[in-house]
Amino acid sequence: MAMTMTQKILADHAGVSSVAAGDLIEARLDLVLGNDITSPVAIHEIDKMNTDGVFDKDKIALVMDHFVPNKDIKSAEHVKEVRQFACKNCITNFFDVGEMGIEHALLPEKGLVVAGDVVIGADSHTCTYGALGAFSTGVGSTDMAAGMATGKAWFKVPSAIKFNITGKKPSHISGKDVILHIIGMIGVDGALYQSMEFVGDGIAELSMDDRFTIANMAIEAGGKNGIFPVDDLTREYLKEHGQRPGKEYTADPDAEYVAEYTIDLSALEPTVSHPHLPENTKTARESSEIEIDQVVIGSCTNGRISDLRIAAEILAGKHVKKGLRVIVIPATQKIYLEAMEAGYLRTFVEAGAVVSTPTCGPCLGGYMGILASGEKCVSTTNRNFIGRMGATDSEIYLASPAVAAASALTGKITDPRDI
Repeated sequence: MAMTMTQKILADHAGVSSVAAGDLIEARLDLVLGNDITSPVAIHEIDKMNTDGVFDKDKIALVMDHFVPNKDIKSAEHVKEVRQFACKNCITNFFDVGEMGIEHALLPEKGLVVAGDVVIGADSHTCTYGALGAFSTGVGSTDMAAGMATGKAWFKVPSAIKFNITGKKPSHISGKDVILHIIGMIGVDGALYQSMEFVGDGIAELSMDDRFTIANMAIEAGGKNGIFPVDDLTREYLKEHGQRPGKEYTADPDAEYVAEYTIDLSALEPTVSHPHLPENTKTARESSEIEIDQVVIGSCTNGRISDLRIAAEILAGKHVKKGLRVIVIPATQKIYLEAMEAGYLRTFVEAGAVVSTPTCGPCLGGYMGILASGEKCVSTTNRNFIGRMGATDSEIYLASPAVAAASALTGKITDPRDI
């Protein structure tokens, strides 16, 4: 039976020769992920089970990233509970203050996910690891608890959509523009419970950071997961970061897809997602009359070193618009150090921005950049739902780091080519 990349990975982990869309399977897990918001719920559930600890202390990752360093007593108690659980169960991969980072940037950096893995995480953007040729998907905290206890999870095998990436990528286009274009094209439910498989000669134009960004936002199109085939760039990344060998899977030539789309990179424009859904996309130039109050550059979508480099190059020697708040958040401690050594942090501060320790913070309306009533923000994060970043009548415009940095200089949404 012909299978897609995702179906082959799931079949292998279920111990069967083949699977088809709609099959219910039980698959072994290579990694189970939780954070400071979702892990306490999972811990409460695992305490109810008749189990002696966790299935494998090396295959669980607990990353304190949403409200860390703790913003209040409640968040402090949550992290304390996870810290105690990690200590009790000798969890190898527990990341707290000093070792922290935004989970979906941190785990690939630490080499905890490799090609061919099956990963579940109690966070919807766990689909990020598809950039490495892995099957990864978000689950609820109860499923996380079952995964920690048993090392297995139930799945309904998804059907797939093929996205043929072609053409040459212009310098002003990034992975964020690619995925915002796709979501604008198919809608926030256009890939509902389907695997979004990205193929084509244009993939060679996409950096690993571009691919992480695209896979990260597969969930914003309703996707079960997003996945890229492994190529030389992936192998080079895994050679540098991976802690163990991976396994490469390729789709069969006659694999079945419910739909196919072609994305010509050369035809893309810097893209902005307007409130209050990621599918509400327009070009940056079509959005140029919108004045803003705040810019956020960071998150699990766009807080990597290339994102900071792009922003720093635009802001270098300039100053942000008077009265505008600009918040830059490196995604991990390693990225923070790289940005410091490259001089990017000095560039941001001299331009009038502030630099935060790694945290999800403002992305989910947690802290480090909450919006007041009526305020507008250009953000490199992944969601712009009502009230996502603060007041219910505030507005979030999703964009690439280049658009965000350019907008920081003018005080309104700006195409980087117009700076």
